[in-house]
Amino acid sequence: MTALIAGLREIADRFDHVLLDQWGTVHEGKAVFPEARDCIRALRAAGKRVLILSNSGRRSDDNAERLADLGLPAEEHDGVLTSGEVVWHGLREKSEPPYNALGRHALLIARGNALSMVEGLDFVAVTNPSRADFIWLAGLDDLSTNPEDWREELEVFAARGLPMLCANPDLTMFTARGLLPAPGALARLYAQLGGTVHYVGKPHAAIFTAALRRLGDPKPERVMVVGDSLDHDIEGGRRAGMLTALITSGVHAEALAEARDLAAAIRDLAGDLKRMPDWAIPRLTW
Repeated sequence: MTALIAGLREIADRFDHVLLDQWGTVHEGKAVFPEARDCIRALRAAGKRVLILSNSGRRSDDNAERLADLGLPAEEHDGVLTSGEVVWHGLREKSEPPYNALGRHALLIARGNALSMVEGLDFVAVTNPSRADFIWLAGLDDLSTNPEDWREELEVFAARGLPMLCANPDLTMFTARGLLPAPGALARLYAQLGGTVHYVGKPHAAIFTAALRRLGDPKPERVMVVGDSLDHDIEGGRRAGMLTALITSGVHAEALAEARDLAAAIRDLAGDLKRMPDWAIPRLTW
């Protein structure tokens, strides 16, 4: 059963490193939560290393700059690691699956300006699917998030046998228009249509392996994953053998808001032990 806590101070002796989700945990897209910034400062003052771990399809430096603009300067944490960064290195090295079999011509689906994502890579961005070797799904603009709007195009891609590299497995995302489908939902539809999808990001192993490497390869059981998604943060952390804490005010806030027994509600929402967090906390607080 998930234990309810008021702040990470209560369990600080259980971990040495923290992997923090971004959206819904550290900020909501407009500003870093003041209590979250205070918590990160307290964690580091207590000797904990804090790495921001995000399913952003963009590179880590882009996210670190955005975090600084939102109120969390780079000197106040121990770095950012994104699924987009893991993908970039995989595409550059091309030494391991799936990267070594994708080809050079990519149909890139991204949010806004994607220049920093492709710099330094030996591949050609194409707009015509007939010239593509694979689909690189990195992000979606707010007005193009509905998977059903993509169905006809995805059917064409699947018929051509184009593999999809999904650099953001999130199923939902916070936007100025509220909670909307995220790239992971589009990738899920593609798989349902018969397309091959390679996921990089939480809850999949590669990003947690890269995070451990960034932290100096500590024992996973001394690493705490804190995030607001049972599907990504909690399941991914548990798969990696790490401790997990769920932020209940994030993506699952509506489902948990009226719960009389919060621990039981989390259990029912998780539906499986592999998605059950060790602890639950209303917000990221010390």
